[in-house]
Amino acid sequence: MAELAGVIAAAAALEDGSALAHDADSHWAYPLACCHGDQVTGECGKIPSMTVTPRPDGYVIILRPGDHQKVTHQNRYFVPYDSVIPSGDDNFHICLHPTEEDENCFFAPADAI
Repeated sequence: MAELAGVIAAAAALEDGSALAHDADSHWAYPLACCHGDQVTGECGKIPSMTVTPRPDGYVIILRPGDHQKVTHQNRYFVPYDSVIPSGDDNFHICLHPTEEDENCFFAPADAI
């Protein structure tokens, strides 16, 4: 987990200044390496907890239109536990980049990791 955080921090440090991170609804910022926009056009957003299912090897996330601003059809994602980033609140968040087909960063509440 610490290794992933280090990779994200390094990527954020190298990020072009024209790409701006944006805040989650609860006012913590998504890392620059995960997000390139704002709450309307950005790739990151809070998702309903009912879309997230823990498995022994990681999380399965099934998103439908309305669950995230970029989702236009049902998508399934798998995120191994060692790739999960702690969220800054008690909610799940996901960054979809560059399209809704690809998960870039996934955040889970600390008590769910």
